[in-house]
Amino acid sequence: MWIIAGLGNPGRKYSNTRHNIGFKVIDTLSDEQSSEMTEKAFFISGKAVISGAQTLLLKPLTYMNRSGAAVRKLMDKHYTSPENLIVVHDDLDLDAGVIKIRRGGSSGGHRGIESIISFIGSKDFIRIKIGISRDPSMLVEDYVLKPFGSEHKAVIADAVARAAEAVSVIIAEGAESAMNKFNRTNPQNRS
Repeated sequence: MWIIAGLGNPGRKYSNTRHNIGFKVIDTLSDEQSSEMTEKAFFISGKAVISGAQTLLLKPLTYMNRSGAAVRKLMDKHYTSPENLIVVHDDLDLDAGVIKIRRGGSSGGHRGIESIISFIGSKDFIRIKIGISRDPSMLVEDYVLKPFGSEHKAVIADAVARAAEAVSVIIAEGAESAMNKFNRTNPQNRS
C-alpha cells in the first residue's frame, strides 16, 4: 500500500497558509478519487485507488513539527515501507509554483520532513516539494503561516493540480519518470 502524506497544520486559521499546501494536494486527490476522508485522533485519512494501486491519503493533525508521529502510526498499521511513502510539502527555496520531486536526502531544514525522518528512522521516501518562494523581509515562521498573495494564487492552484498528477505518475511509472516530467516544468512557461 502507498501512503500519500500532505503536510500542514490543522485548524481553520491555517487552512489557506503557505505551509498547508500539502493538505491542498491531499484535498485535490481526495476529490478526484471520491475518497471519503475520516478524522481520527492524530490524522485525517481516506482510502483511494490511484494508478491501479491501493493508497491511503493522509493529513497529519499533529502540527507540522510532529508530522512524523501520524505518518509512523499509519505506516506501522499498514506495513508500509519508506519506499512506498510520498510526502507533499512546501519549500521556501523554490520559486512559487515550482515542483521538485526527489527520493531521500536531508530535510533541507523543513521541520515536518525532519519529524518524519526521525519517527520512521529513514530518509528513503519520496518528496514532492512545492515552491512557495521566500520573503527576506519576514521571519520564516511568519511567512509560512500567511496566505498566498493574489500574485501567486493562479500559479499555486496550478502547482497543486500538477503535484496531484505527479502522485499518479510516481505510482504508475516510478519516481525517476516523475522527476523527468515534473522537475523540468516551469510553472510560468510549461514545457
